[in-house]
Amino acid sequence: MNENIVMTVDGYDRIDGRNAYRSDIKRLTLGAPLLEENKKMQIAAQIWKANADGQPEIHMELPIHQILDLMIFLSRTLLYFREAYRLPLLYDPDKPTVERIGVQGGVMPVAVCTDNPNINEAIQTFSQALNDLGEINGERLRVLTRILQEME
Repeated sequence: MNENIVMTVDGYDRIDGRNAYRSDIKRLTLGAPLLEENKKMQIAAQIWKANADGQPEIHMELPIHQILDLMIFLSRTLLYFREAYRLPLLYDPDKPTVERIGVQGGVMPVAVCTDNPNINEAIQTFSQALNDLGEINGERLRVLTRILQEME
């Protein structure tokens, strides 16, 4: 399978956030898609886990645009929660849409999931989890910011 891989992060299990040194994710790669459902994409990212024999095998693969979409979604969510404390429920039930982000001739509507019957409790737990992960995420966001600035 290595013939389609161009870039690799080996030893990811040592830096996998709170799972560091206990993670079963061993490797991240970028290259031509390996899974059939992504063959029409030119580049994909793969997450590799160790199988029962200890050998790495592909666990998940995402096209690059989906990773970028997730980063846009996550970044917008993080920005939202910086100010959400100002709202009594951490969101406005009458206006759950945070932002409509234009991409590829359409929109990515980022919104609080009001379909969740437990949203009031879930959003409190989510907000606390973001706070608890501040150090881990903050370091990665600073690195990402630096790299994105270099790309300009």
